Amino acid sequence: MTTQTITVTHQGGITRIALNRPEVRNALNSTMRAELTETLRNLPQDTRCVVLTGTGQAFCSGQDLGDATAGLDVERILREEYEPMLAAITQAPVPVIAAVNGIAAGAGANLALAADVVIATESAVFVQAFSRIGLIPDAGGTFIIPRSVGNARAMGMMLFSEPVPARQAADWGMIWEAVPDAEFEARVTARATTLAQGATQAFLATREAIARSSSHDLSEQLALEARLQGQMAATSDFMEGVSAFMQKRPAKFTGR
Repeated sequence: MTTQTITVTHQGGITRIALNRPEVRNALNSTMRAELTETLRNLPQDTRCVVLTGTGQAFCSGQDLGDATAGLDVERILREEYEPMLAAITQAPVPVIAAVNGIAAGAGANLALAADVVIATESAVFVQAFSRIGLIPDAGGTFIIPRSVGNARAMGMMLFSEPVPARQAADWGMIWEAVPDAEFEARVTARATTLAQGATQAFLATREAIARSSSHDLSEQLALEARLQGQMAATSDFMEGVSAFMQKRPAKFTGR
């Protein structure tokens, strides 16, 4: 399926969403934000993993400064368009992989970093370019990046707006892995297949536990782990996982 600004394909439990404005390096305009949010909210019923990527040589160059709505009411746009889009990623009912195939700049970088796992080509770069036009990082950047790389590196990225190569981003812990360009598509497919065939409920519970850990003390986190683990122990996937382990065979998870 191709809409005005994205393309969507679905196969083997993997829904692949590609930002599709290559003529502007997949810059985000109002239509793209709406279409991406709507697509993530209405995934095919048998989706077990989402791959979010870009068409052409870029992942996403950030806000389209030529968008007719860009300068009207920035606060409204962030609250009414960016926040729902990011929530659709962070609250997706399945794991989300950001497959960063090229430059990820500004809000485009933070869109990728909102995913559960980020895999990038070695030629990709991440740029917090907001200060170049007199703005602060938005789209969750000031929340996500300091938590992954620390305040010192986050400040350097944001004040100097210098590109961070994918390999360096991986070394810093900002993304999961940087892959040689020639191996990128195969690696993304393999990772997505692993997640699509895995224990979906356990993946989502892991996401919740990690997301809440920064606001908990140890006793609160232990209580959360106990509650979530109790829920996971009641799933069909747990029973299948134990049976497969005892029978020395690969587990066949259903995501339930």
